[in-house]
Amino acid sequence: MMSIRGMLVALALPLAWTASAWAQFQKNEPAGAPQAETAVQRWKCGLIITASGGPCQRIVATTPVPVDWPEQQVKIASEDISPSARVTYQMVEGGVRQMTVTIAHLMPGQEAKAVLTLEIHRTTLLPPENPKRFQLPDVKKLDTKVRPYLGPSPFIESRNPKIIALAKQISGEHAGAWAKVEAFHAWVRAHVKNEGGQIKGAMAALKDGTGSFEEMTCLFIALCRASGIPARTVHLPGHCYPEFYLLDEQDEGHWFPCETTSAQGFGGSPDKRPILEKGDNFKNPQKPREHFHYLPEMVTGASLPGSAMPQIRTIRESLPGEG
Repeated sequence: MMSIRGMLVALALPLAWTASAWAQFQKNEPAGAPQAETAVQRWKCGLIITASGGPCQRIVATTPVPVDWPEQQVKIASEDISPSARVTYQMVEGGVRQMTVTIAHLMPGQEAKAVLTLEIHRTTLLPPENPKRFQLPDVKKLDTKVRPYLGPSPFIESRNPKIIALAKQISGEHAGAWAKVEAFHAWVRAHVKNEGGQIKGAMAALKDGTGSFEEMTCLFIALCRASGIPARTVHLPGHCYPEFYLLDEQDEGHWFPCETTSAQGFGGSPDKRPILEKGDNFKNPQKPREHFHYLPEMVTGASLPGSAMPQIRTIRESLPGEG
């Protein structure tokens, strides 16, 4: 029998938010890359929980849902929430909004829904016109919200001696901050063959010389962090890319994206898919002792004698004719 854990209900907010309350968290985060074209999409996101193996009780299911970023604005267009489901939200590690669905009891075969239809305005980003004006941050003066993106995280072994030595070797030939980061980008693309497969991390990509966009992103981020440059993962449906952090002449910090599978547009991003998460070292409130590269979907609860845990189905799909 499984029990409910880690329900931080006191930190969660009711579903009946205004659009501005839903979007408020990342409004003031600085974006370095100029914005270009905006695409308006409608996506369905949420969970469907089914008691397929018999009656279940005290069910808690979670999933990440899109939230505002400088290049993304999110509004709730409609909600499909079963009467038996109580839905709350909370920000996790400053990089992802987690939907939590709580259900007291489900009879055999009964289904509960918590599905949102979201209107997402997603803007592509261009590289800055004058990248040479950006400089490396002073690690000792970094904002507390940025500092976590300097340390290691799952699959990003930025403190490994081999990563540190490689970062020094690559960046040593370049004086400017932008040139150093761009050299990391070029090195990863030249030395890691883009292949599919499950995520294996930065060190594995360095050792094997192969990896997917996940490994290329992890290795790029590890090289940046080993050089004192904050960097993090941007997670999209079916894809990810990194972004890095530099300062302008007024010592204001800015985040810049780059696509590790392409040489084009370093410092910008043409991607229009919704942003699900930013970051790569999450503690799930339901499993606070574990660290996750991405915040996962999860279900806990208590099954009754002769039954099984409920099935959880994640809904994350672009509506026909959108996206």
